[in-house]
Amino acid sequence: MKNIEEKRQDGSYAGARNSHVAFPLGGIGAGMFCLEGTGAMTHFSLRNAPDVTHEPMMFSALCVKSESGNLARVLEGPVPSWKIFSHRSDRFVGPGNGLFGKHYGLPRFKEAAFSSRFPFGTVELRDPQIPVDVSITGWSPFIPLNADDSSLPTAGLEFTFSNATDRTVELVYSFHAANFLAADGSGNHRIVRSDSGRGFRLEQPPIENRGWEQGAFSAVTDDPGAKADCAWFRGGWFDPLTMIWNDIAAGHCQEKAPVAEGKPGPGASLFVPVALLPNERKTVRLMLSWWVPETNLTVGVPSPAASSQEKVDGKGRAVLEFHKPWYAGRFAGASDVADYWLQHYDRMRKESRDFTDSFYGTSMPAELVHAIAANLSILKSPTVLRQTDGRFWGWEGSEDTRGSCHGTCTHVWNYAQALPHLFPELERGVRTTEFTEGQDERGHQNFRIPLPIQPADHDFHAASDGQLGGIMKAYREWRIGGNTEWLRNLWPKIKSSLDYCIEEWDPKKEGVLSEPHHNTYDIEFWGPDGMCSSIYVGALKAASLMAQALGEADPYGSLYLRGRHYLDHVLFNGEYYEQHIVWEGLRTPSPTSGEQAWNVNYSTEAIELLKGQGPKYQYGMGCLSDGVIGAWLAEMCGLGDILNRDNVRSHLLSVYKYNLKRDLSDHVNPQRPGFAIGDEGGLLLCTWPKGGQLALPFVYSNEVWTGIEYQVASHLLSVGCAEEGLDIVRICRDRYDGRTRNPFDEYECGHWYARAMASYGLIQGWSGTRYDAIDRTLYLSPRSVEDYGSFLCTSGGYGIAGMRGGKPFVDVKAGKIEIDQVRVI
Repeated sequence: MKNIEEKRQDGSYAGARNSHVAFPLGGIGAGMFCLEGTGAMTHFSLRNAPDVTHEPMMFSALCVKSESGNLARVLEGPVPSWKIFSHRSDRFVGPGNGLFGKHYGLPRFKEAAFSSRFPFGTVELRDPQIPVDVSITGWSPFIPLNADDSSLPTAGLEFTFSNATDRTVELVYSFHAANFLAADGSGNHRIVRSDSGRGFRLEQPPIENRGWEQGAFSAVTDDPGAKADCAWFRGGWFDPLTMIWNDIAAGHCQEKAPVAEGKPGPGASLFVPVALLPNERKTVRLMLSWWVPETNLTVGVPSPAASSQEKVDGKGRAVLEFHKPWYAGRFAGASDVADYWLQHYDRMRKESRDFTDSFYGTSMPAELVHAIAANLSILKSPTVLRQTDGRFWGWEGSEDTRGSCHGTCTHVWNYAQALPHLFPELERGVRTTEFTEGQDERGHQNFRIPLPIQPADHDFHAASDGQLGGIMKAYREWRIGGNTEWLRNLWPKIKSSLDYCIEEWDPKKEGVLSEPHHNTYDIEFWGPDGMCSSIYVGALKAASLMAQALGEADPYGSLYLRGRHYLDHVLFNGEYYEQHIVWEGLRTPSPTSGEQAWNVNYSTEAIELLKGQGPKYQYGMGCLSDGVIGAWLAEMCGLGDILNRDNVRSHLLSVYKYNLKRDLSDHVNPQRPGFAIGDEGGLLLCTWPKGGQLALPFVYSNEVWTGIEYQVASHLLSVGCAEEGLDIVRICRDRYDGRTRNPFDEYECGHWYARAMASYGLIQGWSGTRYDAIDRTLYLSPRSVEDYGSFLCTSGGYGIAGMRGGKPFVDVKAGKIEIDQVRVI
């Protein structure tokens, strides 16, 4: 039984719960490293790709000067035992080789605790022998509606020293970094003094035919007493670290010029003297930035037309051969980034803090706040990229050394609700990409966009849930952004997409998807189901409303009503929506032939199974957690009810009743059990409470995905089932408590999995607050009679909105929110 301390969900982590904390720092699509809960710097992924096990020789240290003998410590807590006895990769040499190249053997603080208020993470260090208390605050700019400043390749570490004694204390703070950017065999890497502030820059100049190995890492401070040592001792074995520690322990504060002869220096140090009067505190600000302007990254299959001639994107612009990060088009070099960071540090810190104060300054339950904030870290992770034209592109997640599942996959990113509200121009760009580079003249969408962004090939299934969800989200972006011209320009593509879906999957125009349709479970559902058909119904309603607003003919409204009736009266079984498996009498041939068999492998015994149960990988009479996702998307997009609300509530309560498990010890999961296992709890993707479980149901049915847990929880909140929604969130976050998993890395098929940003939907689900920029209307749907305040971000500004003294209120904290009317519903 977990004790109360271990179950805290308030953003604080100590003791055993601080062993796996790693808090991402960096900009949107700009690379990252993590501040661990101990104070260590790890997960260095600066080369426009994940490098999760990369932990270079880099640390801060403190020397307390004393006539009776100096005391020196690395500014980190104890090394977690899993790191000492791990052997994850060649970058993390395991115990069999003695952890060569690590600084783990240096003295460090006895205790470390971590707390977060995104985008700020703070480490508290304590040691009975050290006469000062130490805190480390790591952050990088995160400013809603300012995508560019939020996409900088920068991070700040602020070291605050507090003297609680009655005597003056003299300290020397120092930062040390090996040149981890040095390319193998290059010989031309170097250390230089920084052009900005006081500090150094690690550099790897361009290498012929290996331009992607170029890079720079800058470490500077604005403290006038700082000194930079750009000439580490050059030697073998453990010489450099031994000599560094000698300097630290002696309390040296020295300036050394870069080496001018022989082999390049292996690293550099920064020293800052600090004198503290009794009860005084001072902060040293370490400003880190990086510059990796080229990559050899390209992924996905472009269209044959784009491959056979000069490549152009959907607007006729030339496409680069390889991905190039946004910041490389904004800044001329590493010095320019460091200059901008130094000059605008205070402003961007204040604007990031303004967001933090607003986001955490509501009455939303703490477990919801921290579930949302933890997954905003995904936008700082290598899961996301921005190319030089500013457009956003994402993997599904991040493997240890490469992205996982490319192309801003439409059916995975369906769930992510953070970007469209916090950075709506980036999300509009994703919609534009889907309907231009991602779509051909038939209306078929490739649900994976190549990188660099360019027209995609169309040799594989369209994804029914992703393509139809994109139509709903186009409606959402229009209502959030308030730009009808944007919608008008995209409307022909939207119609083409929906017409393709109708012809491909609903040729009889019944309002449901009957022909086999690909989806996020990486298989095809045969016959109408609540999951994909609810998205179809939502897309039809969205298209109907968009057509009417644009003064166009509306061929979709009647089909929407037909589909709604079918789901509510045929697929709803009195308790939840199910699937009716159909594989005969369709336009599509048998599932054992042709492209339909691409990942199904119909052996002789599987064909026998087909005769009795139908195609492999269906859910039939199952209670699917995702079973009314279209109704959830409609709620998130401002479309209102698309199905009978009582039926939807019944479905969600059935999911809560049957699929939520508090202990999985007896659960059979032959699939991927690492998401939730043993005595942990979680929301199963599907169960069969009414019988009819298939021998081979869809391939992930026994698993637990956080993105779906949040989708169901926020949907439950939105239909008035608050305790059930909160319960799911608590059980989910119990697994990410810092003991065995990183609280800031919810994974599925890779770290920092995009689907987990469904957690942002908890805001709207809990508060019932939504702003419509077209109508300039604030909608409030209070979930209780009590007053409340909720975070609200619109395309013009953000703040806190809700009910106060029984009356609506909006406190705008940044920008402007133009409201003509408030509707309490």
